[in-house]
Amino acid sequence: MSRKPVVLQIIPNLGAGGAEQGCVDVAAELVRAGAVAHVISNGGPRVHDLTRIGAIHHKWPVHKKSLLSVWSQTVRLREFIREHQVDIVHARSRVPAWIAYQACKGTRARFMTTMHAPYPATSKIKKWYNSVMGRGERVIAISDYVGHYAQTHYEVPDSRLRTIYRGIDFARFNPASVTAERMMKLSREWRLPDGAPIIFCPARLTRWKGQIEFLQAFKMLERPDIMAVIAGDAQGRDAYRKELEDLVQSLGLDGQIRIVSECKDMAAAYQLSTVVVCPSVEPEGFGRVPVEAQAMGRPIVATDHGGAKETVINGKTGWLVTPGDPASLAEGLKAALEVGVRDDDLFTMEARAWVESKFTVERMCADTLNVYIELLKGE
Repeated sequence: MSRKPVVLQIIPNLGAGGAEQGCVDVAAELVRAGAVAHVISNGGPRVHDLTRIGAIHHKWPVHKKSLLSVWSQTVRLREFIREHQVDIVHARSRVPAWIAYQACKGTRARFMTTMHAPYPATSKIKKWYNSVMGRGERVIAISDYVGHYAQTHYEVPDSRLRTIYRGIDFARFNPASVTAERMMKLSREWRLPDGAPIIFCPARLTRWKGQIEFLQAFKMLERPDIMAVIAGDAQGRDAYRKELEDLVQSLGLDGQIRIVSECKDMAAAYQLSTVVVCPSVEPEGFGRVPVEAQAMGRPIVATDHGGAKETVINGKTGWLVTPGDPASLAEGLKAALEVGVRDDDLFTMEARAWVESKFTVERMCADTLNVYIELLKGE
């Protein structure tokens, strides 16, 4: 190819999620490789990251699900593809994927997707709506769990499917990089007593993330000396947050539980913690929290399904417990607290070595660019 390859990623918003972080990471790698990296989204806090690395962001309302909006953005995108000579359109969510799938028709652009979740369907219409994520000339699954779901539910063949784990920045998630000042700042914000063991539960406030089961398990520990921090954006679910606050009161845990908003300094939060917990009652497609916690050398307790089965080595780098079972979760927390309080250097080394062998952002980006190269070569 005599000119620079042009790759467009399209995603609803550029917020704080794993899909959004992956979009930014891949855009940065494209720029480093000498390609032109475009991203279309409705905007968000990560736009600054894109412009800083030299990618080009275009704010379009590709998050809107109305048929009129999808049709108008499809027409607009087809014109964009031709004007900018786009070689690959990489869709990272369903509405943008439908826009991109239709827009690529009649152009030279190759269409591909990343499946960030299994996308279960309760009706034929919903299954058809979800099916666009399996229609890419290449379909990236973020775990074997998601890949298997794509094959069995959306008939994605091996020839088009590529499993690429999400990657994290090991320079950022490095125990040695977190200063005492950052940890003290968080401790003050969260009103944590000095010296208390801390269980950290980071996840947006939604029922399937398992905060209720975590609170029930915490009560079973019968440890008045420990604290817990539930950190996550309610995203408008104020009723659910109120339900959690009421449960804390009814369990008599109001002095031990802090429910706070989304944490902006996750590395410091992990370092401040004794144990990290990911109690999702429904399977995660991948789940960044268990990987980030292990990178920081922190004992992780996660539910035994979805991506966690691939990212946590049970009994060695963390504990996998029965989903939706507070008693099983409590047992896992007890075991993890023993290791966390001991601050076991060997455990820290094993956990970090494990995730560094498989889940780096460098590996994710390299594997993704290899998929782009396949398409650019016409394979």
